[in-house]
Amino acid sequence: MLFIVASGMGKYTTYAAADQSMNELLQSMPKAFKVIMGVGTFDLTKAMGFYGVLYMYLVLMAAIHAVMLGAGIISKEERDKTAEFLYVKPVSRAWVLMSKGIAAFTIILILNLVTLLSSISIVGIYAKGEDYAGDIVLLMVGMLISQIIFLSIGIGTASIGKRPKAAGGISACILLVTFILSIAIDLNESIDGLKYFTPFKYFTAEDIMNNGFNAIYIVLSALISLAFCGMAYAVYCKRDLKM
Repeated sequence: MLFIVASGMGKYTTYAAADQSMNELLQSMPKAFKVIMGVGTFDLTKAMGFYGVLYMYLVLMAAIHAVMLGAGIISKEERDKTAEFLYVKPVSRAWVLMSKGIAAFTIILILNLVTLLSSISIVGIYAKGEDYAGDIVLLMVGMLISQIIFLSIGIGTASIGKRPKAAGGISACILLVTFILSIAIDLNESIDGLKYFTPFKYFTAEDIMNNGFNAIYIVLSALISLAFCGMAYAVYCKRDLKM
């Protein structure tokens, strides 16, 4: 994340030097190009505008990490044929699941904090006179909620599935489908109603920086996370682990 932020913001000086001509050039580009690049309505001559474009890639990387972490931390014993290690522990299956969940959450929280500190430090180098720290904090809160959603999806998928080795692939497919759906929604406004089915549309940089958080998306995020965690608890605590 440090490398992505540093290398991404390192390109900012080129856009800033071009002044408004770069904004005019990008806005004249085809809609598909602007959607894929994540340009939107950002002013790329300002550091926070440029960071807003970079934010989409940060969220995508954080989501991939979270969903694969959730799937792996649940299925690793079955995948590596070491499930008997859990069977002999004098603790309940619920305790094991909770411990794994807390460990995974700690990891994504550390990743989020590293991204937050890196972003504030690096953007501060380029943001001359801009009020940027508050916006970055809000963006990182949005990213953390997205991380929690995909962590829950990974945990739930791995707990429900009977093929430990396939858990990561299935979780990654869910993430890929939701990401492609978010791109499709930006390309075709007639399917805008599908935005509730993709977490990538819940906390976009453009929405957070201009309008703050949407209460509906926060509720949906909580419901999705609780649903997958609830399924994980209901299934994982009862099913046999493959040795």
